[in-house]
Amino acid sequence: MDSAKNLPVAVIGAGPVGLAAAAHLLERGLEPLILEAGTTAGAAIDQWRHIRLFSPWRFNLDAAAVRLLESAGWEAPRPTALPYGGELVDNYLAPLAALPEIASRLQTGARVVAVTRAGMDKTHTRNRDTTPFTVRVEHADGETRDHTVAAVIDASGTWSRRNPLGTSGLPAIGEDTAADRISAPLPDVTGRDRAAFAGRRVLVVGAGHSAANTLTSLADLAREEPETRILWAVRGASAAKVYGGGDADGLPARGQLGGSVRRLVEAGKIELHTGFGISSLKSLDSHVTVEAADGRTLDADIVVPCTGFRPDLDNLREIRLELDPAVEAPRELGPLIDPEFHSCGTVPPHGARLLAHPDKDFYIVGMKSYGRAPTFLLATGYEQVRSVVAALAGDREAADTVQLELPETGVCSTDAGTSCDVPAAATAAGPDSGCCAAPEPVLVGFPTGLSHGRSGGN
Repeated sequence: MDSAKNLPVAVIGAGPVGLAAAAHLLERGLEPLILEAGTTAGAAIDQWRHIRLFSPWRFNLDAAAVRLLESAGWEAPRPTALPYGGELVDNYLAPLAALPEIASRLQTGARVVAVTRAGMDKTHTRNRDTTPFTVRVEHADGETRDHTVAAVIDASGTWSRRNPLGTSGLPAIGEDTAADRISAPLPDVTGRDRAAFAGRRVLVVGAGHSAANTLTSLADLAREEPETRILWAVRGASAAKVYGGGDADGLPARGQLGGSVRRLVEAGKIELHTGFGISSLKSLDSHVTVEAADGRTLDADIVVPCTGFRPDLDNLREIRLELDPAVEAPRELGPLIDPEFHSCGTVPPHGARLLAHPDKDFYIVGMKSYGRAPTFLLATGYEQVRSVVAALAGDREAADTVQLELPETGVCSTDAGTSCDVPAAATAAGPDSGCCAAPEPVLVGFPTGLSHGRSGGN
């Protein structure tokens, strides 16, 4: 960044990885410009406050961020405790964002709509590497402004773009017009969103742990609101991969969760429809009719999409990206995280070299760097930004020395359909019944590094 060293580094997103990037930039004497589309830091996580992470606090805190917080008198949570999303925001991200060093550099309500090289579209090559970036931002005051920066770290995540309900990677016909009948991916059905689900016909779509947690939460709701009807649609021929191995499951908590869902199906509390690849949705005044490719139909009042996420790349059209054709991660990283072959624990540590794109000093980090692969861990993101910031600061030795201690509390199979850190909702069965959770302070203790990615039933 020698040619633009007096300019700030744009950090897109003020979630855990984005704020960690800002903390590392400050430690290196570089100036961050943090741009967050939401109204507060951690705005995306705040939408799933009710979800418990499976990894304990010690794996969810970035070292540079902790140093910054502790210098202001902050006390770290108990390292073995398993935080809810709301606790991650309230006890970590909000205090971090409130520090003068961060707050003075954080702009909320700032949605990045485009990134490019100043005065160049992506076809121009001459002097490209030494030309600053232009980041175009729609601000909360209604104005659109261009910001000139030396480098860009995109930590915007994937929460804003869920995978569609339809097959073949496309939205089902009528999915867009039925939007008012489709909930957020991780609704709080027994809490904040209860009124939208109580006494309704609810169709849960998906065969991962996000679906399993939503189903068990809906069963809790149905015990108090007996008119609630729970429908479950999966594309596969069976729900075996969700059920897991029960008591013999290599991941005990996964077995508990799968066993709970199996018992609810067998008891008739959940109406399971297998081989149900959705082709269309027809929105009516009173409900939505969901049709499968084979002509079967289901009527529901509300549909919960537990279909995973994908990166929003629209605002990067003028950046020279090199993406893996399968998972839309940086090309060299893609084969290492492909969910056909890898789970959370089999992804090796990686940093700036694997995350680099043809446009020098542009990096995608965090959940978005994994593209469509659902195997991301916060600890991985923190090591990514430590390495990336070292590279931007010219410390190539530190950038290339990447190490990662994965949590030994367990690793979710990629069937989870979301970040490996985030599948475990608390249910009536207890707060530790979610994916990879464990009663604290005793940890589950199975090793990381599953030998498979997707289950054989995919």
